[in-house]
Amino acid sequence: MTDQGSAAIPAPVFDEEHVPALVGSSVSAGRFKVGGAGIVMGRAGTVIIVEAGDSPARSGVWSAEAVRLIGPAPVPVTERLMGSPRAADEGLLPIHIAVRLGGEALYLGTAKVSRAGTSDGVLTDCELRFEAPLSRQLLNRVRPPLPAVDLPGLEWLSNVNGDRAAALEQFITGWYPGTDTTEPPATSSPWSCLPAGLRQLYRLAKQRPGALGGQNSILPESDLHTDHLGEMLVFAVENQGGFFWSLLWTLDGPEADPTVWFREFDEEPIAEQEPLSGFLIQFSLFEAVMSAEYWALPRRLTAAQAARLTEALHLVPLRPFWPWAPTRFYVAPGLVVHVGSEDGEAFDVRAGASHRSALAPLAGLSVDWIRFDG
Repeated sequence: MTDQGSAAIPAPVFDEEHVPALVGSSVSAGRFKVGGAGIVMGRAGTVIIVEAGDSPARSGVWSAEAVRLIGPAPVPVTERLMGSPRAADEGLLPIHIAVRLGGEALYLGTAKVSRAGTSDGVLTDCELRFEAPLSRQLLNRVRPPLPAVDLPGLEWLSNVNGDRAAALEQFITGWYPGTDTTEPPATSSPWSCLPAGLRQLYRLAKQRPGALGGQNSILPESDLHTDHLGEMLVFAVENQGGFFWSLLWTLDGPEADPTVWFREFDEEPIAEQEPLSGFLIQFSLFEAVMSAEYWALPRRLTAAQAARLTEALHLVPLRPFWPWAPTRFYVAPGLVVHVGSEDGEAFDVRAGASHRSALAPLAGLSVDWIRFDG
């Protein structure tokens, strides 16, 4: 990623009269609108002109590395950006990006499709990565910084090693907006003896479904099941089914705060270092990162680099999560960072934020970012 703090050559003003020269003959060019962006396609290339601003619901510049289109997109745009058997060579055509700013447009360079989503063959969203990242100065012009908002606070942090039930509730209700959906009528459950921590999480998830996870997930109560021996109650699973978490199951009733067991396929189970009360906080923090709209993702860091990245943040006072790569969590208002390592030398770090402005504590670091949405 380019050093966004360095001086940069100003972006050239983009004369829209030159669009035919970029896409080919104006006679054959197609013009479309996708999520507020204007798209012109011709035999020689594509021009995408987005509006300046920062709304996740509209097409626009997302970061120094990426611009996003928010669909639905018409068939010709879908075929051009995703490729089609009858127009396979179109995927090699240049894509030019410009942004409208006041009464003029600025040329930002060329980009390539890095990710696209579809529904019933229709392009619903698309990310294009710039071939040359934008400078911080230019980024702030074409994607003006969002004003500070009320970020989820850290009141919950003081309860982590006191009242963990309160800590879990404060974090989840602060991080996930409540819904106005009417609760379905209560039904009887075959799992009448669940630990208090799980019962609390299910209660919170009635108004905040995201609390059950997105990358990995806590199983809905109706999907809980015992293992093939009937000894362990499986309550959380990895998104591809590669591993799961369970509790020792007994008809005598649950422990108040039972041990959580991690298991990969048929390997021997491994005890998580925190019991269920701490595990549910850790699980919630991990899923908050993975499901966040805004990310900061560096390449692997050394121990010293990871320490510098987290030194302005608050360490969550729990023992490491996840036996495969022991992971710790660091937080600031509206920000959660997880730091894990399999060998104690190379560290995988990812930050998730509830709002773009929450990434500000990381913006000035000298880090090789794979993705930085701040």
